[in-house]
Amino acid sequence: MATLCVEREVWKTMSPSRSDSAPCAANDITTATPTTAILMGRYDRAMHFLLFYTFVPDVLEKRPKFRGTHLQHARAAVERGELRLAGAFDPVDGAALLFSAASKAVVEEFARADPYVTNGLVTKWEIRQWTTVVGENPAHPLPPGL
Repeated sequence: MATLCVEREVWKTMSPSRSDSAPCAANDITTATPTTAILMGRYDRAMHFLLFYTFVPDVLEKRPKFRGTHLQHARAAVERGELRLAGAFDPVDGAALLFSAASKAVVEEFARADPYVTNGLVTKWEIRQWTTVVGENPAHPLPPGL
């Protein structure tokens, strides 16, 4: 029960609209779930961002020349724990990349340095913050029972 109380109390501070819960006296961190630990700030707070690319019409012809350096760039971001998933759409007219980062600046830096961007394969890119609430490692986990 202590874990649920911790999560409910911390959730109230993260979302003032949820302040209608009754206070809880038990807040034993020793029984905390991973979700509770994240909510209590014991893990780094990362936000999720989606980076969308729009490709030039003839990207499949131009891509081979830059694909190796693009993938090196992407794998380095994976190693740093920033890039979680990435891939092109089908048909290949764009791509989506999922980031977990402390700020949008991390994603902007990635995009500006990406060989696909610097070599003109990407005609437009857009970053959207994504408020993830359920699933594996959401940035804003919902409290149990909601």
